[in-house]
Amino acid sequence: MNNILEMCQEAADIAATQRPNDLFETNVQHNAIFLSIAKNELDGLMRYGNWQMLSKKGEFLTQKGKTFYPFEEIVPDFYALIHNTMYIKGENEEVIGSLNEEEWMSEKHVKYAKNDFCFKIDNNGFRFSSMPEKNIKIVFLYQSNAVCVDAKTGEEKSTLTKNTDIPIFDKYVVKLGIIWRWLKRSGLDYEEEYNEYQKELKKRFGLELNVKDICLSKKMSEENSGETINIVYRG
Repeated sequence: MNNILEMCQEAADIAATQRPNDLFETNVQHNAIFLSIAKNELDGLMRYGNWQMLSKKGEFLTQKGKTFYPFEEIVPDFYALIHNTMYIKGENEEVIGSLNEEEWMSEKHVKYAKNDFCFKIDNNGFRFSSMPEKNIKIVFLYQSNAVCVDAKTGEEKSTLTKNTDIPIFDKYVVKLGIIWRWLKRSGLDYEEEYNEYQKELKKRFGLELNVKDICLSKKMSEENSGETINIVYRG
């Protein structure tokens, strides 16, 4: 599996330029340029969309006297919330969703609900409209900000720190991204390489979207109530 230095060296060969020998040798401009390009490419891929491989589960327990819970306090590798994935973890896993501004004002100033609690997404966190009970477990899905892993420990990282770091994303797409970005930075024509990159990127990202909801319907026997039970599994 190619590390980031090897990928930059392969890209340099294709672009017919000098190979970088140490991305973190700061006093060599050529190396620094490749490091900057590699970081921009991985950051751009992470922000491209909701990659399934970056989807993780986060959870927290409500605390006494606390109504606001920042995402980064709950999950340090947080990048973006995957909406409509929040639920209460208990005997009955009740699904809950965030309020819009109008619903928030109604809940806060009109309904005065005491037994129920709701929340809105505010300032990169969960803000509850009223004080929830202690130790209620809230579970949600989020997109991680990871772009690479440490070759030795397997630790996910949000930025490159070593020549041996291995990008999380498709290696061919990363290499194509480094090539067109280097050509652009060097003032050379990069249209053909950019088009190839976009084609491969959309193809790869499309594979992430080939996961659909699976509906499992079980019809009760005639001896039972005749109701239909629908179970939705999100893969």
